[in-house]
Amino acid sequence: MNVNEAVARILKLEAIEWISCFPSNQLIESVAIEGIRTIMFRHERGAIMAADGFSRMNDREKFGVVITQGGPGSENSMGGIAQAFGDNIPILWLPGGPNVNQYAIRPNFSPVRTYESVSKYGEIILQPDQVANVMRRAFHNLRNGRPGPVIVEIPGDVSTQEVPDEALNYHPPKRSPQSPAAGDIKDAVGLLLKANKPVIWSGMGVLMGDATEELQELAELTGIPVYSTMPGKSSFDDRHPLSLGAGSSATSLPARTWIQESDVLFAVGSSMTRTSYGQPIPDGKVIIHNTESIEDLNKDFSVDVGIPGDAKLTLQAMIDEVKGQIGDGGRGDFSKTSEEISRLKAQWMADWTEILNSDETPINTYRVIGELERNLDKVNSVVTHDAGAPRDTIMPFYTSTVPHSYIGWGKTTHLGYGIPLMIGAKLAKPDRFCLNFMGDGAFGMSGLDIETAVRAGAPITTIVLNNGGMATYPGGYPTARDLFGTTHMTGDYAKIAEGMGAVGITVTQPGEVANALKQARQLNAEGKTVLLDIHTNLEARRSNFN
Repeated sequence: MNVNEAVARILKLEAIEWISCFPSNQLIESVAIEGIRTIMFRHERGAIMAADGFSRMNDREKFGVVITQGGPGSENSMGGIAQAFGDNIPILWLPGGPNVNQYAIRPNFSPVRTYESVSKYGEIILQPDQVANVMRRAFHNLRNGRPGPVIVEIPGDVSTQEVPDEALNYHPPKRSPQSPAAGDIKDAVGLLLKANKPVIWSGMGVLMGDATEELQELAELTGIPVYSTMPGKSSFDDRHPLSLGAGSSATSLPARTWIQESDVLFAVGSSMTRTSYGQPIPDGKVIIHNTESIEDLNKDFSVDVGIPGDAKLTLQAMIDEVKGQIGDGGRGDFSKTSEEISRLKAQWMADWTEILNSDETPINTYRVIGELERNLDKVNSVVTHDAGAPRDTIMPFYTSTVPHSYIGWGKTTHLGYGIPLMIGAKLAKPDRFCLNFMGDGAFGMSGLDIETAVRAGAPITTIVLNNGGMATYPGGYPTARDLFGTTHMTGDYAKIAEGMGAVGITVTQPGEVANALKQARQLNAEGKTVLLDIHTNLEARRSNFN
C-alpha cells in the first residue's frame, strides 16, 4: 500500500463520506477506490468553500475534506483557505507538493510553508512511515482547540512510496473539550447578576459546541438579552423575546442599543475580534470572555474574567452557578426586558417596514429580503449571504430560528463564497431548502459552480441581485464609473443557469418574487438546482446607524 492509498484508507476510517476536489492528484483515485465520493468543482477555491460549508453544518462531528494538485492548484486555493481561517472553520486540505529533492528550488510551491499564516496546523509527509502519525495529528487538530484549516501536504514522489505495515496502525483521535475553572465561573456569574444592563454576545462557538439550548436556559434564568454575531447568527433563536437579533456592520436597533448601553458584556463562543464586519464595542465595559482559544483572551479587549474552554461546558457550569446563587427558578419573570426589546424593535421597524414592502421597480433589494422573511419555512431552510451588499442588507432582517438555519460568514469576505458554501451545506443537510443570496459581482466569481450543484445532485437555490453594477460601491470611483463604466456589469443570469442544467427564473416585478420562491422550493424538492435572476436597484441604505 502506497502513501496515497494509506491516506485514503485513514479517511475511510474517519468516516469521510465525500471529498471536494480539482485535479491533478492521484489521491482522488485512491479515495474513490475506498468508496468515498469525489465531487469535482470548477475551481480549487470553490472546492475549499464547499468543504467549509459542510464543516459549518456539522459542529466538529464531520469535516469537509479537499484534494487539489500542488503548484497552481495550491496557489488557486488561497481565498478559500484564508476565509476558513478567518472564520475558524475546521477543514482538511490535502494538496500535492513538489518532489522532496525539489522542495527548496524556485518556483516550486509548498502549500504548508506558504499558507502557514492562514492555517491552524500544517505538516508535510516526508517519509512513508509518517502517514498514520501525521494524519492522527491532523484530525486531533480538527477536533480540538481553536477550529481552523489543517493542511497535510503530500509530495509527488512520496505519494507513490510503499508504507511499511507497522506504520498503518491508525486510531481516530477523540475530541477533548476543555472545562472552565470553577473560580472563573463564580466570578463571571457574580458580575452578571450584579450588572445594571448586561448583554450576552453569542458567537459561532455556541453553534460548534452544540450549546444553543444551554445558552437559552442561561438567558431565561438571568433575564439577560442575547446578541448574535454574524458567524453566531442562529445560535440563539431570533423569535425569542430576549433576542436582540444579529449583526454585521448592520444590525437592529435593540442590538445596537444594548451593546452601546450595557455595563457588563458576556461573550460566549466568540473570538471577540475587532472587525469592520461586526458591531463595535465601546470602551469602559466589564467584559467576561469565553473562548476555546486562550490566545483570544485580552487580544482586542481588556478582559475582566477570562474563561477559556468549551462553550457548552462553560454555559452548563454557569447555569449551575446561577441556580446555586439565586435558586433553580433564576430571576423568573423577564417581561420588563422583553418589553423594552419589543419597543425598540417596533421603533426600528417603523423606519424599515415601507422599504421591506416596496413596490418600486427595479425591485428594491429590501423587498426581496421581505419576501424571504414572509415566504420561507425558516425552520427547514438554510440561508446564507454573499459578501458586500447582500450581507449587510439581509443580516438584520432575516429571522434565524434553529441552529444553522442561517450561515453567517465573512471576516475576509471573499466574493462568490455563497454558491459553493451552500453546496457543502446541502450535502450536509439534504432535507433542508438551501438558499444563497448574492450580487451579480459575486456570481462572476463562482457562477459556474451552479453546474457543480447540478452534477453533484445538490439542488440549491441562488438569488442573484441583478442590478447592473457593484452595489457596495455605487458612490465610489465616480470618475471611473462615469468615464469608463468601471462598476457596471450586465448578464442574463437565468439564461446562464439554464445553460448549465439548472432552472433559471427571471423576476422583474415585486409581485413576482413570492411565487418565484415557491417555485424554487418545489423545483429543489424535485432535485433541480434553481437560479432566480431578480432585477433589482442599487440600494444604498443600511441599518448601521451612521
